Amino acid sequence: MSAPAAAVEGIVERVREDLAADPGPVDVARVSRALRSEGRVLGAAAMLEVTARVRDHVAGLGPLQGLLGADVTDVLVNGDGTIWVDDPEGLHRSEVRIDPREARELAVRLATLGGRRLDDAAPCADARLPGGIRFHGVLPPLSTGGALISLRLPARRALSLADLEAAGALPGPAPAILRALVTARAAFVVTGGTGSGKTTLLGALLSLTDAQERIVVIEDAQELRIDHPHVVHLQSRHANSEGSGGVGLIDLVRQSLRMRPDRVVLGECRGGEVRELLQALNTGHEGGCGTLHANTALDVPARLEALGALGGLDRQALAAQAASALEVIVHLGRPGGRRRVVEVAVLERGADGGLRAVSALDLRDEEPAAGPGWERLAVRLHLDPGILEGAVGGPARARGRHAAGAGAR
Repeated sequence: MSAPAAAVEGIVERVREDLAADPGPVDVARVSRALRSEGRVLGAAAMLEVTARVRDHVAGLGPLQGLLGADVTDVLVNGDGTIWVDDPEGLHRSEVRIDPREARELAVRLATLGGRRLDDAAPCADARLPGGIRFHGVLPPLSTGGALISLRLPARRALSLADLEAAGALPGPAPAILRALVTARAAFVVTGGTGSGKTTLLGALLSLTDAQERIVVIEDAQELRIDHPHVVHLQSRHANSEGSGGVGLIDLVRQSLRMRPDRVVLGECRGGEVRELLQALNTGHEGGCGTLHANTALDVPARLEALGALGGLDRQALAAQAASALEVIVHLGRPGGRRRVVEVAVLERGADGGLRAVSALDLRDEEPAAGPGWERLAVRLHLDPGILEGAVGGPARARGRHAAGAGAR
């Protein structure tokens, strides 16, 4: 064990006791005072390193701090002490381990830092930490091993569409189509699984919005990074320990309509607030958008129906609202572990009056495949008829599984 690492052992608790008696920053003077009380002295370079490590353990993420690379999106601690990291190369196990006692202490401290309670009486907690990190913790016995910690990290900077294109996330004609989507002020939803890059892509698209427009963003925890001069963020608030004071997404969507928005953005649709969003998009607020968890683009109607039911909308009412409020689905996947746009679809009402998604463009393979919804998408977004040919050097093929329409999957 190196001298700085050895010095950290046992000093963290002493620094915490010192903070309790004299609140303030964890700096060199405080750590030096704690070391001297134990009869230990370090050189200048070692003292700086020890101070940084103690600060991580007292006020930061402790042993997880060193895993926060520039491209890391998630850090996950499992009950057996293993730690996994999600980055552009996919989810992989790190070399760092954490013992059960330290994992529990870290989970409880992070929950407290986010203003939430985590103990035997309340063994689950969801909180937003300083700096925008989203924390979720679970303690035994709900976890059959040690404490479980899930951290979702905010992007260090707002990525542009050009950045995503350079990273291979926007194949073929996707960049031109997405730019046209924003310019045409079509209402859209970005869909995909967890960690597929929905929030990142939505932020990049909103950064293309005209500078004269006012964007109002509603989220549970602020994650969207938008490079735009006029963005207003609204964030929900949990109820306090007595169950009062909570402000949910439904209330925030309603409030946003009184704030003169040009575009209403719901960071993630996952409950009854979808009803308010659809109503907002049906009252003249063009270009509204959000994200939604879905396995495929063609599963989106079923997801919307399930969420609409939570808001008191039956299938037919949801279809009537959504068919006129939402127009385009941009679906993301992680083929080969890399985040990318894999499909674009349009929403419409079927012959039975229900909502359905019709594939317009499949981008899973090297050559884009136009679906039955392509013509409608091209007309709505004012796309150049030759956009597909220009993207691949030849005419786009029509994929057989799309030829039958939206019910193929």
